[in-house]
Amino acid sequence: MKILNDENPLNRKVNRELLPFERAFETAIGYAKFIGSETVSLQNSLGRILAEDVISDVDMPPFNRAAMDGYACRRPDIGNELTVIEEIPAGTVPQRKIGENQCAKIMTGAIVPEGADTVIMVEQTQKVGENKIRFVGKDTVSNIAKKGEDVHSGDIILRKGKILYPQHIAILAAVGKVRVSVAKKPMVAIISTGDEIVEPDKKPTLSQTRNVNSYELMAKIEQVGAEYKYYGLIGDDFEKIDKVFKTALAECDLVIITGGVSMGDYDIVPQIFRKNGVKILFDRIAIKPGRPTTFGVVGEKIVWGMPGNPVSTLISFELFVKPFLFKMMGHNYNPIKISLPLEQTISRNKTARASWIPVKITDDGKIRTIEYNGSGHIASFIDADGAICIPRGVAKIDKNSPVDVRLFVCH
Repeated sequence: MKILNDENPLNRKVNRELLPFERAFETAIGYAKFIGSETVSLQNSLGRILAEDVISDVDMPPFNRAAMDGYACRRPDIGNELTVIEEIPAGTVPQRKIGENQCAKIMTGAIVPEGADTVIMVEQTQKVGENKIRFVGKDTVSNIAKKGEDVHSGDIILRKGKILYPQHIAILAAVGKVRVSVAKKPMVAIISTGDEIVEPDKKPTLSQTRNVNSYELMAKIEQVGAEYKYYGLIGDDFEKIDKVFKTALAECDLVIITGGVSMGDYDIVPQIFRKNGVKILFDRIAIKPGRPTTFGVVGEKIVWGMPGNPVSTLISFELFVKPFLFKMMGHNYNPIKISLPLEQTISRNKTARASWIPVKITDDGKIRTIEYNGSGHIASFIDADGAICIPRGVAKIDKNSPVDVRLFVCH
């Protein structure tokens, strides 16, 4: 293994200052550029992000439509005996105009005939003779869905940047949008480092631990809607990591390396970044866990270095990489937050960094902290609904104080 000498300029840290999260985020997100678009079929658009505004080519409803089964008539005639002059099933065009004391039997979804302004429910009518009915209710609304009351032809119904869920697929179908322009999916390289790490199919020895980060990242990248390429697990070997990193840079839009970004003798990833021309924008953030999260750029490529502990990777991805990837796809990601009272007082001794801790939302609508033993304690997030942040400089949050829970979901 080769480690660069401390006197080598490639081995110098960018800034020893702990950068506040807000400054780090604004620095990074400014480098997230739209990756481009492609066209997919309606059937393949679920979960993709719109790259164009979608305009309706029809009014919705396209005509005055009966909202229920009944009789279409004129409101001034409701109290009179009405003559049924026509039956209008859905999908047919009315043949006659409704005149004084006339009505047409009509089915839900059918076109309301000319002259009618009300549909009286069939349950509120009484047959009083052949082709004769009478309204026996006290009053009624029109029971007519007016032409264009939902959407007018020419309206923008979906704006670019929208993540497409099933309800959006429905509206795309309604306006005949069978080919959809969506953002391309960024290709994300995943590289894990560390002599002490083994893949999940191996039983770790006393000094080893299984590779959690890579598979956590795979799932998170897929959840966001991007694609990944896994370059494997590499020991603390400068030449091997350097070789794989070069390949990943050439093949992918964004590279994530986990491990090797702290301050130990074996933390060589920042050296490799600099050797390959990566401009490191920050490498020390005032968050816990995740302090050594590193961000850099080289040409049009983006590089993230993440701490080796799995909770650090989880938090770093949620706070930085998830919104970054979404912006690359044209979506402005705002995390879902719920403000609820804290079930118990929480306190800490060190306040130099903002601390993120896992929490559970109780049945009575309060926030309960989950036992959390540090950045290696990934099991603490198994039943977590999300995490809360103890702000930088804050030592205690009192019981019943409102706190924001950041839910770890995409939307």
